[in-house]
Amino acid sequence: MPSPSPEQVQHLFNRIAPIYDLLNDRLSLGQHRLWKKMLRALAQPQPGERWLDVCCGSGDVAALLAQRVGDGGQVVGLDGATAMLAIARQKYASRANIFWQEGDALALPYDIGAFAGVTMAYGLRNVGNIPLALGEMYRVLRPGGTAIALDFHRPDNPWLSQIQELYLERVVVPAAEQWQRGDEYRYIMPSLARFPNGREQECLAREVGFDARHYPIAGGMMGILLLYKKNDG
Repeated sequence: MPSPSPEQVQHLFNRIAPIYDLLNDRLSLGQHRLWKKMLRALAQPQPGERWLDVCCGSGDVAALLAQRVGDGGQVVGLDGATAMLAIARQKYASRANIFWQEGDALALPYDIGAFAGVTMAYGLRNVGNIPLALGEMYRVLRPGGTAIALDFHRPDNPWLSQIQELYLERVVVPAAEQWQRGDEYRYIMPSLARFPNGREQECLAREVGFDARHYPIAGGMMGILLLYKKNDG
């Protein structure tokens, strides 16, 4: 299956926006919240800093970052799906230090070095050009800053890979079909098949200038790509 166009991905996420949080909670048994907190712990945002959450979805990671940067800091949550942004704005309307913006992960509308840190949860797998997305994260990150990406992966272990595939086919897709969103969730398997593994992600990140380290979690079914921009970058 060929990679979807940016417009198709945007349409997909606008379609699933109304059930996105509900299915995430049900199908991960709430584990996605722990993984997002793990991302924040590795990112180590500090009070007063300005952070960017790319492909922010319904806003959970941006909100976690906002807790740490405090009133003196700022978090920008950027996404291309207007329906997702609408949900994020509603969920976190009380967070005055979060600014929500529609935009493209492949052409971030910010200056060089504008942010102390950049995060991306479940977005890198869905962009049309991973090296370009990593390059944009590098560009807007200040020297000495941290970027971090959390996403699903195909595990190296064949047994776990089979379990993952069966779970997606027999649990995730049928659950989504209850809301007439089965086709959108069938997209996950081919997106995983196309997604570079951890070592390949490290190589792509190093090519744009990052120091990179990938950490598999959940038996390799999830992974965190931790990136640093050198002070002379």
